[in-house]
Amino acid sequence: MTARRWIEHWDPEDEVFWAETGEKVARRNLLFSVLSEHIGFSVWTLWSVLVLFMGPEYGLTPADKFLLTSMVTLVGAVVRVPYTFAVAVFGGRNWTIISASLLLVPTVAAFTVMEPGTSFSTFLWVGLLAGIGGGNFASSMTNINAFFPLRKKGWALGLNAGGGNIGVPVIQLVTLAIIGASGGPRVLLGIYIPLIVVAAVLAALFMDNIASVKNDTGAAVDAAKDAHTWIMSFLYIGTFGSFIGYSFAFGQVLTNQFGRTPLQAAYLTFIGPLLGSLIRPVGGRLADRFGGARITLWNFVAMAAATAVLVVASMEKSLPLFVAVFVVLFVLSGLGNGSTYKMIPGIFQAKALAQGLEGEEAAAYGRRLSGASMGLIGAVGALGGVGINLAFRQSFLSYGSGTGAFVAFLACYGAAFAVTWAVYLRRPARRIPAKAAATEAEPQLSYAEV
Repeated sequence: MTARRWIEHWDPEDEVFWAETGEKVARRNLLFSVLSEHIGFSVWTLWSVLVLFMGPEYGLTPADKFLLTSMVTLVGAVVRVPYTFAVAVFGGRNWTIISASLLLVPTVAAFTVMEPGTSFSTFLWVGLLAGIGGGNFASSMTNINAFFPLRKKGWALGLNAGGGNIGVPVIQLVTLAIIGASGGPRVLLGIYIPLIVVAAVLAALFMDNIASVKNDTGAAVDAAKDAHTWIMSFLYIGTFGSFIGYSFAFGQVLTNQFGRTPLQAAYLTFIGPLLGSLIRPVGGRLADRFGGARITLWNFVAMAAATAVLVVASMEKSLPLFVAVFVVLFVLSGLGNGSTYKMIPGIFQAKALAQGLEGEEAAAYGRRLSGASMGLIGAVGALGGVGINLAFRQSFLSYGSGTGAFVAFLACYGAAFAVTWAVYLRRPARRIPAKAAATEAEPQLSYAEV
């Protein structure tokens, strides 16, 4: 943690600074942030694949497995709040080192207990430890948000999050390869332990802290008081909550409803999370070009349509249609992840201009509140994953299938569409006053353009 790793002056909105210095430094930090977050997601979603291969000898019912993955998702959501504060307390680089190193705890613990005869309560406690991997997303996004100018945040945040999200299909593919080679869960865990060490060391060697971000814990309090933080949290439940919830539940739905073996399910489960992760930067890029609110609105329309088809496929017990449409739903959740996160800095930048702030002062206001709100939004959004797993659990207990859960999800997407339209698109003519614009080159903003 040498002094040279602290950046005292950082102004990415200054195009000269960005071209000469900023872009190179920002991209380097983005690269190693993605690596750490990627492994964090892999550890967080570890139990989504472990439960598939925990056969009758482990003594767990389908309800037990859904409860286990729900609790892992819950911890991952809750810890995102303190992880957001941690960037301001320790610095982005320093916290990346710490948070990456902490991933050794759940991985080593799982390695120790993963065998038949271990009690469900033990598996539950060890699974809860894996939830800390979900916190890496919040601190990573808060940190990277500070490095990039507003005009590039959609792409940068989408790439950062997509690179992290892809940890979900990667661990599913690695598991498939290990099981195919007659390896066991402990082999999988043994692979990730050294990778965690590598991520922490690389963060120490190549990442930076931004001094202006440190010691600003009050930003999270200010963000929590802003209504847009909670509105965007609800929208993020619909996008990221869907992605992480379905990532945990997809394999279990295939085994419990369609009678697939764990290996047969594993051949299918990685496809949706993989495509959903890869498409996330595209969602950010589209939002940069057309406006995050517009992309988010129509994305919810598409998610609702896909869910309606899933209800039919579930009732008809059509596995090909079910898998195909579920993969489409994953892709749409990834696209929406990118567009919703692009909206966040745009909203706070627009508010800054509306308050009469200009130039770097407006940009600093936007970076400060958007960075703080991202952790809170990410935490609440991840709770959607808890809801999805609990909804599937109840649906299987009540109806013996996931159909009831899909009907509930369809209603949620309809509500998210209505909120997006009502808050951010219903009055596109409501613009920030011209006198608040920082320069003539900056167009007047409405929420439709965020």
